[in-house]
Amino acid sequence: MNSKYIKGIVLLGLVASVGLQSCQITKKYKAPEVDSAGLFRDKEATDTTTIANISWKEYYKDPVLQALIEEGINNNHDLQIAYARIKQGEANLSMARAAYFPTVALAAQVNEMKSLSSSYHSGQYSLGIAASWELDLWGKLSKQKKSAQAQFMSSVEYKNLMQTSLIANISTSYYTLLALDNQLEVTRNIIGIIEKSTETMAAMMDIPQSTITRASVEQSKALLYSTRTSIVDLESNIRQIENSICVMLGRKPGYVFRNKLSDQTVPVALAYGVPAQMLAKRPDVKMAELSFRSAFELTQAARASFYPSITLSNGSMVGYGTQNTLSDFFKPENLFANIIGGITQPIFAKNQLTGQLKIRKAQQEEALLSFEQTVLNASKEVSNIMFTHEAALRKMETRASQVESLGTAVEDTQLLLEGGMISSSLEVLNAQQSLLQAEMSLINDKLEQLQASVNLYRALGGGAE
Repeated sequence: MNSKYIKGIVLLGLVASVGLQSCQITKKYKAPEVDSAGLFRDKEATDTTTIANISWKEYYKDPVLQALIEEGINNNHDLQIAYARIKQGEANLSMARAAYFPTVALAAQVNEMKSLSSSYHSGQYSLGIAASWELDLWGKLSKQKKSAQAQFMSSVEYKNLMQTSLIANISTSYYTLLALDNQLEVTRNIIGIIEKSTETMAAMMDIPQSTITRASVEQSKALLYSTRTSIVDLESNIRQIENSICVMLGRKPGYVFRNKLSDQTVPVALAYGVPAQMLAKRPDVKMAELSFRSAFELTQAARASFYPSITLSNGSMVGYGTQNTLSDFFKPENLFANIIGGITQPIFAKNQLTGQLKIRKAQQEEALLSFEQTVLNASKEVSNIMFTHEAALRKMETRASQVESLGTAVEDTQLLLEGGMISSSLEVLNAQQSLLQAEMSLINDKLEQLQASVNLYRALGGGAE
């Protein structure tokens, strides 16, 4: 049998046996296990209905808010940066995929030799395709590609995270703006009531045997001035919230058109589904899991680096070549092939490879711990928001009754004041202050409910689609 043929069979058998054993060198990825029991604390739901499956256009009913969110998604700079990161991830992934294929280039070479003492002249000319390639027997390139793929998917989830956060921030800021508008309206109404009672006190102070003193009038004026001062603070807060919304929308600071707080419907029941759905939809949890996946794949690539690499080296070439003449360069008899292959086994790089493997293992462990911490933080966030929403609902009815009672008290004390039947002006002032505080608290309760509905939608992973 031909010796070259025998060598070819031996080499082919070696490659085949190595390829069969390569699957034992690296491990297949397995997603980290999560015990989802109790993640929502005492909320053990069996209904898989969740608001996170609703698109944001359906979840937010206010058409003005919908338009603002749409504008923000199209123009927000942070979200545009996230899209740029996706492009970077695509480029990295394409480079990792390209490692599977040979590097091919057009190569030309001219060697000229002349003698200075004679007419001797010799020349060699070649033109062809040069290639280099590493055979991925141990899965190193495959694992590196899977790591790059995980990083690319992580960049997509980062974009989703930025989008869900943007939608939540626009919505909470919008509701805050409506609440400030309402508080401004309530404060102006209370100022009107205080002004009326102050005028009544000033007129009654000069009536003989009146219980109203100058001190009472001045106290009422002080309350009036204090309440007027709060108008300035409210107007300042309104402008700041408007500016913040404009920045999120990619606009210059300015006025933001909006509806009224009274137009907003507070959801009484919010479907939160089961913890497994939250883990599957939250972008930050998915990012943490993908970071672990990337670290795992790089660990496997570091393992594969201990084994020999089989390469088609630089210098391998297929093309045409002639000597001393360029005539008839492309004739079939001028075809040649030069194949240079080799097997490289690391020997003196063991310490470096061992250190690299230890680093990859530590990074994988760090990524796993980060994933577990992200799951716990997500669990805590959802649990806190659900309780906040329920607490705000419980306060709402009681607060409304408080405002109604205090409104009656203000009307009655004003009538008693005008009839000269009140013994102290403090009753009037206390009733007015209490009404203002209660109405402000009622507005804050509704704002708290609206913001809880926004935050729960985001915390469950809603808004990415």
